[in-house]
Amino acid sequence: MLSRLEISQSDFDELTAFIKEKYGLDLARKKSIVESRLSNYVLDCGFNSFSEYLSAVYSDETGRETANLINRLTTNHTYFMRETDHFQHFMAKFLPYAEKNVLDHDMRIWSAGCSFGNEPYNLAMCMDDYFGFDRRFWDLKILATDISLNALRSAKNGIYTSMSIKNIPEDWRKKYFHPYSNTKDLWQVSDTIRQNVEFRYHNLMDDFTFKKKFDLIVCRNVMIYFDDDTKAEICRKFYDAMEEGGYFYIGHAESVPKDMPFVKVAPAIYRKLGGDKR
Repeated sequence: MLSRLEISQSDFDELTAFIKEKYGLDLARKKSIVESRLSNYVLDCGFNSFSEYLSAVYSDETGRETANLINRLTTNHTYFMRETDHFQHFMAKFLPYAEKNVLDHDMRIWSAGCSFGNEPYNLAMCMDDYFGFDRRFWDLKILATDISLNALRSAKNGIYTSMSIKNIPEDWRKKYFHPYSNTKDLWQVSDTIRQNVEFRYHNLMDDFTFKKKFDLIVCRNVMIYFDDDTKAEICRKFYDAMEEGGYFYIGHAESVPKDMPFVKVAPAIYRKLGGDKR
C-alpha cells in the first residue's frame, strides 16, 4: 500500500489552475505539499485516486468540497505576538495617530487572512490596554476574515494552547485569558476581547464591497502565496479600501509592488498618504 497517494501532473496542473482562478493562490511549485495534505483525506473519503476526488470537487455545486479542499491546503500556522514590531508600532504610532485623527471615534481595522484569530485578538488586547477606561467612548470592533471555514470556526471559540500564548506579557495573560474547561494547557480569550472581533468569510479575489474605508489593514504572510499580478491586483484593492493616512501591515517576507502608491514608513509597514483627519 502506498504511504502517500500521488497526483498526476495533469491533475495537478488542473487543480492549481482551479485554485488560482478561484482564490488567487499560486500552488504551481507545491506539488509535494498538495499530496501530503490531501492524500490521506482523499483515501479516507473512499476515492481511489486524485482524479476521482477532483471530479467530485469540480462537480459539487454546494461548494462544500471546495471549502474542504481549501481548509486542507491553506497554512494556518500562527501565534500571539508574531512579528512583534508590528504590535509595537500599533501601540506607539498607529493608535496615537488614530486617537487624534479618527474624529468620529469609529476606528476601522481589518485583519485579512486572520487564520485562527491570534492576530485580531492580539490587536484587540492592544487597544484595550491603550484606551483603558476611555475605550467606552470608541467603536473598536475589528473585522477579521479568512477563506478557511475551519480556521474561522476555531477563531470564534478563541481557545489556544499554552505554547501559542507564551509570548503574551504575563499581565495580559492574566487579564485577557482564562483556563478552558479546567485544563492546564488550554486557554480561552476573555469575552471582553472576543466580543470586539467580528469573524467573517472573505475571499481576497472577490470585490471589496465594504461600506466604509479602513484606518488600518493588516494582511501578513498571505500574499506570499500569490503571483506578482495577483499581488498587485489585491494591493490596489487594499489601497482603495483604506482611508487617507491609513496604515497597511504586511509580513516581513513580503513586499508591496513598486508601482503601488503606498509609502513605506518602516519594514513591512506602509501608508496611504493624504489628509489626516476625517
